[in-house]
Amino acid sequence: MSHATMDVVDQQVADLISADKVEEWTRQYWEQGEFLALERLMTPSVITEFMQEVDGVRPKINRNFIPKHKKGGSVSYYLLQESAPAILAFYQHPEWIKMLSHIVGVPLLLCPDHDPHACALYFYTEPGDHIGYHYDTSYYKGARYTLLIGLRDRSSSRLVCRLHTKDPGHTVQELSLATEPGTCILFNGDKLHHAVTPLAEGEERIVLTLQYVTDPAMSFTHRWFSNMKDAVGYFGWSALFRRPTR
Repeated sequence: MSHATMDVVDQQVADLISADKVEEWTRQYWEQGEFLALERLMTPSVITEFMQEVDGVRPKINRNFIPKHKKGGSVSYYLLQESAPAILAFYQHPEWIKMLSHIVGVPLLLCPDHDPHACALYFYTEPGDHIGYHYDTSYYKGARYTLLIGLRDRSSSRLVCRLHTKDPGHTVQELSLATEPGTCILFNGDKLHHAVTPLAEGEERIVLTLQYVTDPAMSFTHRWFSNMKDAVGYFGWSALFRRPTR
């Protein structure tokens, strides 16, 4: 990675940390049941850097289809490790992780290198691409937190969310969000019920997902189940046999 690219990533993180809004973001996150959506938080320069790497991995997209649940394309952490240094630098940036940890109230860790979902790209590029309602269930012994970053959204597709579904005494709140470039959405994967509505003809939506955990340990049974889910629903069977790049 060039010094110029690293400077762009470092500057973005520094700007976010010094924005004097972290306490407000933390309050919003907890008031909304461990959910936070910030429109166009990332600068255009960072999104441009990321999109250059996205275009480089387009030929490696794995298309997937699960009837009545999801259809789309994905690029795994393994492939990003090989050709997306700016995206990985941002995912692994210690000051960025420290800020997220403050918001969610627990120390966050990177996912293990053998998790293809740790840092990945989702491509909605064909008519009907979507994903049905689900939780980002943690198979780790600790909690799992998801950060979605919008990279491109030339679509009528929406991220639809149901807040407070597991909070007794709270009324469920429903949101419909566009993931425009730079928009960041942070949530506890076990608590947000969410889906992506179908893509229309001639539209395109690309999202970066970053995953963090509180404990990276996982039982053999949960590891097997997680691998099967990722192979079938996201990255293909070849991802099971790919060795991560350190």
